[in-house]
Amino acid sequence: MSRTLFVTTALPYANGSFHIGHIMEYIQADIWVRSMRMAGHTVHFVGADDAHGAPIMLKAESENITPQALVARYADERPKYLNGFNIRFDHWHSTDSAENVALSQDIYRALREAGLIDTRTIEQFYDPVKGMFLADRYIKGECPKCHAKDQYGDSCEVCGAVYAPTDLINPYSTLTNATPVLKQSEHFFFKLSDPRCVAFLQDWTTGSNAVGAKRLQSEVLAKTREWLGGEDGEAKLGDWDISRDAPYFGIEIPDAPGKYFYVWLDAPVGYLASLKAYCQLKGLDFDALLDPAGATEQVHFIGKDIIYFHALFWPAMLKFAGRKTPDALNVHGFITVSGEKMSKSRGTGISPLRYLDLGMNPEWMRYYIAAKLNARVEDLDFNPDDFIARVNSDLVGKYVNIASRAANFVTKHFDGKLAFVGDTDAMVQEQTALADSIRAGFEAREFGRVIRDIMAYADRINQAFDAAQPWLLAKGIEGADDATRAKLQDICSRALAGFKAVSVMLTPVLPALTDRVAQELFGAEQPFVWADSGQLPQAIAPFKHLMQRVDPKMLDDLFEPPAGAVVAGATAAAVAAKAAKPAQAATSSPAATPGDGTVTADGVLPGGEAIAPIITIDDFAKIDLRIAKIVDCVAVEGSKKLLQLTLDVGEGRHRNVFSGIKSMYEPQDLIGKLTVMVANLAPRTMKFGVSEGMVLAASHADGKADPGIYVLEPFTGAKPGMRVG
Repeated sequence: MSRTLFVTTALPYANGSFHIGHIMEYIQADIWVRSMRMAGHTVHFVGADDAHGAPIMLKAESENITPQALVARYADERPKYLNGFNIRFDHWHSTDSAENVALSQDIYRALREAGLIDTRTIEQFYDPVKGMFLADRYIKGECPKCHAKDQYGDSCEVCGAVYAPTDLINPYSTLTNATPVLKQSEHFFFKLSDPRCVAFLQDWTTGSNAVGAKRLQSEVLAKTREWLGGEDGEAKLGDWDISRDAPYFGIEIPDAPGKYFYVWLDAPVGYLASLKAYCQLKGLDFDALLDPAGATEQVHFIGKDIIYFHALFWPAMLKFAGRKTPDALNVHGFITVSGEKMSKSRGTGISPLRYLDLGMNPEWMRYYIAAKLNARVEDLDFNPDDFIARVNSDLVGKYVNIASRAANFVTKHFDGKLAFVGDTDAMVQEQTALADSIRAGFEAREFGRVIRDIMAYADRINQAFDAAQPWLLAKGIEGADDATRAKLQDICSRALAGFKAVSVMLTPVLPALTDRVAQELFGAEQPFVWADSGQLPQAIAPFKHLMQRVDPKMLDDLFEPPAGAVVAGATAAAVAAKAAKPAQAATSSPAATPGDGTVTADGVLPGGEAIAPIITIDDFAKIDLRIAKIVDCVAVEGSKKLLQLTLDVGEGRHRNVFSGIKSMYEPQDLIGKLTVMVANLAPRTMKFGVSEGMVLAASHADGKADPGIYVLEPFTGAKPGMRVG
């Protein structure tokens, strides 16, 4: 029976480029969508940029551009990533759209008419300099539990304590460093604790969809039980603050001047807005497609970090606004690298764009991700050695190997014609049954099992081919009798029939490669569908190279360099320049003259490395170097390299900076000294806490020649906060 499905992925926040976690989710959804379409189902697959909120507004303001311009900049990047990894959304939209404004306000009005919107006066921190209320992320202060400095307004990264922003000691605004004041404001709440919402969610979270599948995975259901209560049925749901005060980049709340929807209200509505825009382009009836009583299935692919919004607020909002509720949430875990959380600072971040720029085949990544995914909420680990082995062994050594060997015999000796000796029914039945199992496995999102089953079948094809030893038959084939010729043709034809079946099964994962196989090798006019798995091929074209092996050197170049490391006394500009352009090696070329940044007069690299490429005074002006006093210094427990410095930069507060200088200094020897730091380097979260700058230090590029790391110390008379320039 043909089905109609509306499928989405989580909307990426439009203040940054895609990371590999985005690509993993889109690949998972794309594979699922392609498999469903191969089965004859109608799928509307849409996405959008999550374009609203204070972070986007503030980032745009810092760059002196409009929020719309910032969003547009990242939107322009999207096709590079999506097309690059063969991810095919039907439509990509934005939450900053007329469709989303209308739908968000309509849903709000319906919830208000249902008596599920409440207004309350709340008290929260306000930045008197910036003139805006502060979210927790924009407030820092001293932890009320362990007294660690510079902790965020909701939790301490040192001791793990959770608290209210008002509990902080000496709080300050991260936007202006001003001391925030408490101020009252009227806010709007969605009454999620209403008995009607609780009763609906108790039923919805435990229910099944139209095809009998559970809406939620067991792990997700267990999590909702924590919020909705166990057997006693006592829910632990709080009402949801859905409003923000101006200034705010978002959608205005009807009949409430100066009030805007909190981004998490209009963001999921963006799913509907994108579909509505797509329907307008294609002449489809949006309202009929999402009729609550209709047959369309609404399926969301999301990460485990946003379950609360999608399993509680989103379905309840839709239900009591009179709209269709989701039929399934397909939740996945995070992606790690060699067992560690993705981190640029540790050199374990994978840039999808770098992957493509290096010329790495996007279908290697699609295959590897598919081989590691399953229907459970588990993290996926990217292991470079495993990646190389799986691609080279499975795709090249097993899959492509079948065609590369068998096709040459058929082309050379039988003019590309295939023929079979004896009964083929058993082979066709095996291929059809396996393809049905594979199709069901894809639908159930058991991608890893599916890949194992496909490769096990490829192994059997290769083993049968090797056992038949067609190369021996081919040695004297020109003078051989008809039976011998027919046997050779049958051996190769069966291998190629198996190769075609495997290609059909791999089509959701490797669409570009199998499209080539379908058209170039088997002469098909359309991409493979599931029914093709049981259709025996009759002829082939000459074999063309299909896929190269992974060069291990590519993996060495793939991983991004650690961010914010202490580097040889260089400024942040020089660090960036070195990352962009490697230093030149010493050379006797006439062009390598002293003073050109390459070598000294005697041919020796200064400090063991070339001077970084030339920058302008404008480049240097971007780096804010300040005198800092080290008011405290302690060793970082669990780290062999790091010291934790508490710095006074003349701001009226202290900064926390981690520096890899433990091998050279005892913590107590640094306390009270002056040094130089990069004061406008973006804070970064490390395993041990947040680092708010970079201390400058000098070292030799060759750690064996001189293993020392020397912190820069200004002359007496310099004061904390003075600018270096």
